[in-house]
Amino acid sequence: MKLKTKILLGVTAALMPFALNPASSDAAEVKVGVVLTYSGGAAHLGKQIDQGMQLYMDSHPEAFGGHTVKLIKRDSKRPGGDIAKNAVQELITREGVKILAGFMFSPNAMASAPLATQGKVPMIIMNAGTAWIPSLSPYIARVSFTMWHSGYPLGKYAGTELGCKTAAAGYTDYPPGKDSRNAFKTGFETTGGSLIEDIPMGGPREVPDFTPFFQRVKNAKPDCFFVFVPAGNHATAVVKTYEALAMADAGIRLIGPGDITQDTELQGMGKGAIGMITMHHYAADYDTPQNKKFVAAWKKAYGADSTPDFMAVGGWDGMAAIAHAVKTQNGNVSADGTMAALSGWSFASPRGQISIDADTRDIVMDVNVHKVVQRNGRLAIEVIGTVPQVKDPCKELKIGKCGK
Repeated sequence: MKLKTKILLGVTAALMPFALNPASSDAAEVKVGVVLTYSGGAAHLGKQIDQGMQLYMDSHPEAFGGHTVKLIKRDSKRPGGDIAKNAVQELITREGVKILAGFMFSPNAMASAPLATQGKVPMIIMNAGTAWIPSLSPYIARVSFTMWHSGYPLGKYAGTELGCKTAAAGYTDYPPGKDSRNAFKTGFETTGGSLIEDIPMGGPREVPDFTPFFQRVKNAKPDCFFVFVPAGNHATAVVKTYEALAMADAGIRLIGPGDITQDTELQGMGKGAIGMITMHHYAADYDTPQNKKFVAAWKKAYGADSTPDFMAVGGWDGMAAIAHAVKTQNGNVSADGTMAALSGWSFASPRGQISIDADTRDIVMDVNVHKVVQRNGRLAIEVIGTVPQVKDPCKELKIGKCGK
């Protein structure tokens, strides 16, 4: 079976028909609206998700059951929510999409959720991690992660395994940052630990000067410094500032979710990253057959120097979920049919076995303890522990908006 691809570019959209068995009279065409950041400073992150989606499509044409999936792409540009909301409105009313996908930033997913409910169009969240997003619409399912998947167990790990009695938290001042901080604090306090500094560190659009925030932490002398910032340039700036202020020499351990040791940023972080402990669900260095196959396919498609990260896996897994929904419904895609197909869906992902919890419509997966090491002249991620098949702790504990 040969894949036929046609690309049409507009000012804000790219239409990409993905044809399977185009000659078959029984083949249906399913329009999927993709809302991602394709321009601006975070465009390289949106590209990871986009390429992950495309790679799954190219690698698994049989998964769609002989039907055609047409991706209609829109650029959400920034995490403010307004542009994404307008894009979703147009995708639903003008383009008639049957499924929405992407959503890199939490504010964009939050702003779009009411439209998914009103239009009865399922949203597949491929990155946005604020824990309570699925509660905003019965038509949301998430294949990525929540901030609590890593933050809560890392808080417990910091107290029990790293021996931290005191900690500081620094976070980007928007919903995922606050959510991540709350997750870490909740987990850390179960061990008897105390959060002695709590520092919002600017917004997500521009990388701030982290120096005054980090100096405040250095002066407070906590055992651990938990940091959440958006993946990308923010993360590299965090590690560079930590090294410049010699915080490791001061006995302060830098920890956080895997966003701050993102695969595509890791090599540029320098020696200050060595020894960092993070918790996350994916790294390109995972030594498993499923991941090795994925990374090899990625490098073949996008170049030997290209590396997939957790956002790429979100796109890959999200497209696998869409393929399952299309095939299960034999191309006759409805909102309720899609949500039923995704309820309890499980998949052998490059990150390991995943599933969508039938009650919360959120991801269940292994969460791993990562340590940054130097191996063969490059920085690498070493897995030193695993918390198996984690359901979102925020919902399990019914904390705040997660308990509604």
